[in-house]
Amino acid sequence: MSPTDAWLQQVVAEARAAGDPGRLAAVIPYAQTMGISLRLAPDGPHAGELQGVMRFGEQLIGNPMLPALHGGALCALLESTAIFQLLWESAPPATPRTISLTVEYLRSGRPVDTFARGVPTRQGRRVTNVRVEAWQDDRARPIAVASAHLLVHSDEGPVKFEL
Repeated sequence: MSPTDAWLQQVVAEARAAGDPGRLAAVIPYAQTMGISLRLAPDGPHAGELQGVMRFGEQLIGNPMLPALHGGALCALLESTAIFQLLWESAPPATPRTISLTVEYLRSGRPVDTFARGVPTRQGRRVTNVRVEAWQDDRARPIAVASAHLLVHSDEGPVKFEL
C-alpha cells in the first residue's frame, strides 16, 4: 500500500467513525475546486444514502445563452460520486482508478445545485461497475446518468494511485 493509499484509508476511517462523508471530499483538492461535497441524504425514503453535491457556481456554466451547466462539470460530479461511493461503502485496498466512464446527458442542467448518487452494480476482484445518476430539483427526472468501470485491484496487487 502506498503512503497516499494509507493516508486516504485513514481519512475514510475517520469520516466513517464521525458519520460525516463530507470529511472525505474536503481533503480532495479537485472536489473542492469543482464545488463537490458529500452528504448522507436527510430524512425521507433515501435517508442515509451517500450523495454527491455540486454547489452551483458561475464557473460551471458551459452555455451562457441558456444558461446550462458544462457537461464536463456534470461528468466530474458523476465520476467523483462513483469513486467516493466505493471508498465510503467498501473501503477498497487502494484508491479506485477510472477505466471507463460513459455519460448520457438527458437534459440541460440549470444553474442550481446538482445532486448525484452511485450504486455499485457489480463488484469483482479487480473491477467494480457503478451506476450513477445526477438530478437537480426532482430526483425522478435525472439530468445525466453514467456507467463507471473502476479498477480496484490489479494483478500486481492493490492499484497504486497518487492524488
